[in-house]
Amino acid sequence: MTEKRRERAVMPVYLIALVWIFAVFALRVNTPGAYVGTALASAAAFLLGRLFFPDRMVEVEIPPQPKEADPQGDALRLERDRAMSELQRLGDNIEDEEISERIAHLRQVTGQIFDQLLTDRRKAASASRFLDYYLPTTIKLLNQYDRMDQLGADGENITAAKQRVRSSLDTVSKAFDRQLDALFQDEYMDISAEITVLEQMLRQQGLTGSRLGTDGKA
Repeated sequence: MTEKRRERAVMPVYLIALVWIFAVFALRVNTPGAYVGTALASAAAFLLGRLFFPDRMVEVEIPPQPKEADPQGDALRLERDRAMSELQRLGDNIEDEEISERIAHLRQVTGQIFDQLLTDRRKAASASRFLDYYLPTTIKLLNQYDRMDQLGADGENITAAKQRVRSSLDTVSKAFDRQLDALFQDEYMDISAEITVLEQMLRQQGLTGSRLGTDGKA
């Protein structure tokens, strides 16, 4: 990234120095009047130097600013990327269309949950169980289903285990939806409070009730 900056010309300063060097060593300036004359001459030299050697605009490379440390955000982003990638892989790998659709929904909701946690870190505490248990356990069960499904065997235990995983996905899906909804509890309370205050102010101003028609006009 670059930006344009003004580069001061150095020649006008050199001209001032040359005038004083010439005055002191060649003209032997040693009286107040001579010093004043030299000062005026150096000022004139500076102005002429500015005229013939003006400042110029140059592009300067701006070094990138170091990012502020964000260990909590980095950990959330890493966990999100791992979970989303694994759910994507499982959804693509498992041939059962119903389960694949469930996984796609879980992946969508999981992404929305992480978006909320990254937007407002205070919400992470209310989603700790989701992060530490619900999400990793769901991915683990789906991985077990995937491994058994790849065997292509129909043993009693394999069939029963796969059925348990399949039947649990409806409950898991609803739980993920409720977890996402729970993250908006503070927003709901803020909106409710704002609406309550708004309604009270409208009543105090006589802008509600029988005095207003159904179209909102008095």
